[in-house]
Amino acid sequence: MIHDGWLTFKAVKNEEVVTIPILPPLAEELAHAPKGQMTFLVTEYGKPFSAAGFGNRFRDWCDKAGLPHCTAHGLRKAASSRLAELGASEKQLNAWFGWADNSNEARRYTKAAQRKRLAEGVARQFSVPRGDDETKISTLRPRRKRG
Repeated sequence: MIHDGWLTFKAVKNEEVVTIPILPPLAEELAHAPKGQMTFLVTEYGKPFSAAGFGNRFRDWCDKAGLPHCTAHGLRKAASSRLAELGASEKQLNAWFGWADNSNEARRYTKAAQRKRLAEGVARQFSVPRGDDETKISTLRPRRKRG
């Protein structure tokens, strides 16, 4: 259902109700859809895709676009990673993707993003100015044992 710039639907896997804002690029595309149409991705017969059918069709579209490494699930994973890297919390990811509150999905992405931020912070420590010279990670050499 679409109402006042929000899209509400039920997640297929867990039946969670998901309500997300319709972002401008999607709003532009939806403006071209027939009024009252609630299924936006349909088969060549005008029927809603099954989950497997959509995955297969997405695979075909990716292959035709020269992107054989891409999948619908991969796109979802990439979006999850990106949002976590931008600072989305577990609860925000759960809300956006329709994951249950006790799901480990969001935790996986927020943990990976946090580890990446922590590693980035450590890397910056190697570029802290030290006198006239900057110590960089590429210039560090292990100490040789003498004797």
